[in-house]
Amino acid sequence: MIALTRMRLAGFLRGGRATAPLITVLAVLSILHGGGPAPAAAAYGYSAVWLFPILAWLTKLVLDTEPDAQRRLARLAVGPVREATAGLLAATVLAIGVCVLAMLAPLPFQAITGPEPGSPAPSLPQGVLLGILAHLLAAAAGVALGALAGRAVTRRVLPGVAVLATGSILAVVLGLSDSIAPWLVPPMMATARALSGRTAPAAVDLAVLVAWTALWCTVVLALYARLRRDRS
Repeated sequence: MIALTRMRLAGFLRGGRATAPLITVLAVLSILHGGGPAPAAAAYGYSAVWLFPILAWLTKLVLDTEPDAQRRLARLAVGPVREATAGLLAATVLAIGVCVLAMLAPLPFQAITGPEPGSPAPSLPQGVLLGILAHLLAAAAGVALGALAGRAVTRRVLPGVAVLATGSILAVVLGLSDSIAPWLVPPMMATARALSGRTAPAAVDLAVLVAWTALWCTVVLALYARLRRDRS
């Protein structure tokens, strides 16, 4: 499985498919952090929101790099569970790499600051830790959504693009609404709002966001596994 993961990473990176997502990430981060300094927690929280659809797109590209015939041969060679897990691992490694880049991106712009003296807002170290959590949640949700949009599930390009676009838009629209079942989408907006508050989010609120993301990803990946098994 590790060898298959490395092969998929190498095929994606050497094939040049990483260029477009990387340029998009750099452009988004430059626009986001180039406008001036902001509290670390808020800046990183909204950075994670912007990265969520890009990470989903990146995951889809990674999973779609391998030709269908080669993917079926891999399933026969290592088994369906290991073959699917290898693809998700490759996407997760790349997503974490993008998140590390996003955490470092504000430094050249001097775009993150600590709270004013006496403010109950999160301190700079707290803001950085909260930013790491926000990006990890975005990476998990992005990999799950991107997997559901992969060609192994949708079979064609257009349905996959529709899944990506619909999932990304609903994550914002439903995330901003408290009355239209926001739990149907990952808590990207909820996380950003929690991190941009006047006070540091409570531990129980962070635990709810983590559990919410974990449950959403579990349901989506279970659906991915079911559809992939039925359509392979």
